[in-house]
Amino acid sequence: MHEKYIIGLGNPGKEYVNSRHNIGFLLLKNLSNKYDSNFTLKNKLKSWCSEFKINNFTYRLFLPNTYMNHSGDAVRAIVDWYKIDLDQLYIVVDDIDLPLGKIRYRKKGSSGGHNGLRSIIEKLQTENFNRIRVGIGAPKSIKTTNNFNTISHVLGNISSEEKLILDKVYKQVIESLEQLNTKKEDYIISKLNSFNKEVI
Repeated sequence: MHEKYIIGLGNPGKEYVNSRHNIGFLLLKNLSNKYDSNFTLKNKLKSWCSEFKINNFTYRLFLPNTYMNHSGDAVRAIVDWYKIDLDQLYIVVDDIDLPLGKIRYRKKGSSGGHNGLRSIIEKLQTENFNRIRVGIGAPKSIKTTNNFNTISHVLGNISSEEKLILDKVYKQVIESLEQLNTKKEDYIISKLNSFNKEVI
């Protein structure tokens, strides 16, 4: 169990680089940069991959290049190739149902309407995997039942004000991921779920 596999969800392509739906990509790029590790494309894993060590533990990061709605294809390929115990797997994903700056760590659960998680659940045939959800908030003054407005919100670019908040979120999630091998799981879950962006 000296390895951790962290998959950030998002869409490949320049037009999506700074979109709210690409929180998973952005967070993992920050983590990889911190350890001077670059992402390289591995077609057999349908992902861009980065690998480095923290305190003799190997961290493998993945950015699927399948597009969000087919994230499960990449996750299935990664799980099969490395023969991963799902306890070692962590999915980082945006969540429109959480307020901007809130974090939720869950060890299992439904997709909550998120197409990336839905695809993963379908391909793994289980809801029992770790996921770290980062709130992006709902569209302002728009009923979220309007599908077009929801799509335009999640695919819209992160504003400078949002970035200030999300940078704090990235810092906390990265710190918690770094502690996966040194702190008890309950501590990490509590730390993330009680995160308050106003206090930092």
